[in-house]
Amino acid sequence: MAAVDAVPRTGRVLPAWGLIGWRWISRNPAAAIVPVLLPFLFLYFLRIISPPEYFPLAVAGAMLYTAQNVGSWCLMDAAVNRIELHLQDMFAASPLGKVRYLVGVAISNLIPAAPAILVQAILLASLRPVTAMAWAVLAGSILVIWLLFSAIGIALSTRIQSQREVWPIGNLVFSVLGILAPLYYPLSILPPAWQAVARLLPSTYAAELVQGSLGLVPLSGEAMALDAILLVAFAGAGIAMALRLYRWREP
Repeated sequence: MAAVDAVPRTGRVLPAWGLIGWRWISRNPAAAIVPVLLPFLFLYFLRIISPPEYFPLAVAGAMLYTAQNVGSWCLMDAAVNRIELHLQDMFAASPLGKVRYLVGVAISNLIPAAPAILVQAILLASLRPVTAMAWAVLAGSILVIWLLFSAIGIALSTRIQSQREVWPIGNLVFSVLGILAPLYYPLSILPPAWQAVARLLPSTYAAELVQGSLGLVPLSGEAMALDAILLVAFAGAGIAMALRLYRWREP
């Protein structure tokens, strides 16, 4: 027993969740292909119907969309863990805590999405020069969007009562959020009423920040700084609301 107690137990949870995500795509490579398909369908049609100068902007938007859509997978995984496998009850009874559980599920679902983001990054670099600062802004925006929408997905999963609700609710929520935010096009081309709605979404500020850093839309340094502040503020408020909605223990 002493030898068992001597084995370090801290610092293993998040790597374990990462291993779950990796084993998913290693056993089923299609899991890494599916995240590529939906953004590239959008890119294919946008390449045909939109002006050529918008295509690099759309590729950058596809990276943000992929990170945002991880939230839908988190919703599905967390709902299955709670409703079918009853794993959340086990984690709730352990010292893990709901925040580490949330981050763990988010990490395990980010790993299958990572190949899609990498392919999109290579495509973006082939279309135009990207500075180190622009890469840093893009990576930071992806990180914030991933954390926010993973939290939303997992919080919603705790309010779903049946597995039949998982697919329609997940697709409705994340498809609508992906359409309303100007990820694949500049905000300025939208009608004024739609712009007002888009301004309520954190993804809008991530998109503007990335588009400005890549030189795809004309934005001043002050405007980009404001976008960064609003992105962090909206994301922080969204994560706080998700944690309040989050039902960690069943009533």
